[in-house]
Order: sequence, then structure tokens, then C-alpha cells
Amino acid sequence: MIILGIDPGTATTGYGIVNKSPKGMDFVACGCIKTSPIDSPENRLNQIFSQINKLIKDFSPEVVVVERLFFFKNAKTAIPVSQARGIILLAAARKKIPIYEFTPLEVKMNIVGYGRASKSQMQKMIKNLLNLDKVPKPDDAADALGLAICYIYLLQSKGLIKNA
Repeated sequence: MIILGIDPGTATTGYGIVNKSPKGMDFVACGCIKTSPIDSPENRLNQIFSQINKLIKDFSPEVVVVERLFFFKNAKTAIPVSQARGIILLAAARKKIPIYEFTPLEVKMNIVGYGRASKSQMQKMIKNLLNLDKVPKPDDAADALGLAICYIYLLQSKGLIKNA
């Protein structure tokens, strides 16, 4: 089962792809979609939409997991992030791919066991869970991998797939 995790943002959208096999979780890919601040908002959203569609085409995920906005300190950044989320949800919906959402707190609780875990704690745990040589970077890509892993844990907790 291929899971595409996405940490949305207008400037940087992180993605992480994990394969859940009978033997465990396997790292497939991660990275970031970056847009330029000199581009218009609609062009930035179009770039994100195009790149998400390319990821869906290239990796054929069975599910897309997107970070849900939990709270925001600054409406100026929350609105563009919400717009990016909308584009991501649209791309998945057009391909009829199921969408799941987790807040950062839920991801940290599931991955580290502590909702206020630091970025470095998250990255180290993801490195260990996926048997990587180095911690995944940048932060947005690591967060996206965490979202994908969180979905696997959800399925395991419901008894829908076995732990490996």
C-alpha cells in the first residue's frame, strides 16, 4: 500500500511516500514542492496542483494524508496554507483517492508519543521507523513522512492491517 503524506504550504509543500508491505514500512521518496514568492498566488497554487498531480501519477498512492490546520497564530499565513490544502484535496479527489487528515499534535502523539515533540525528535523517530541512514530533511518532507506513518498506525490500531 503506497501512502502519500503531504505537509501543505504555499512557499513549500512537503511530501513523503511510504509503502506499507507485509514486512513493515518502507521509505519510497520525500521532498518539497517550492514556489517563488515573486509568482502570483494563482501561479503558485497551479504549480502545487501540477506537482501533486505528477506525484499521484508517478507513485499511484492508495491514500493521501494531509496535515489538518489545528490552529494558527497568523491569519496572513493561515489563508494561503488553506488555499494550498484545497488544491491538494482537489487533486486527490479528482483521482478518487481517499483522503485522511491529521493535526500536527496527532502525528507527534502517534510517532513520538508526545504531542509537543520537537522537530528533531520527530525526525529521529521517523529515521528509525523507516530504517534510514540519515534523518529526513527538510522539515516539511519529514513532517509529510510522519503523516504517512501516522496513517499506517491508524490502520494498525483498528486491526485493518497487521503490525510488522
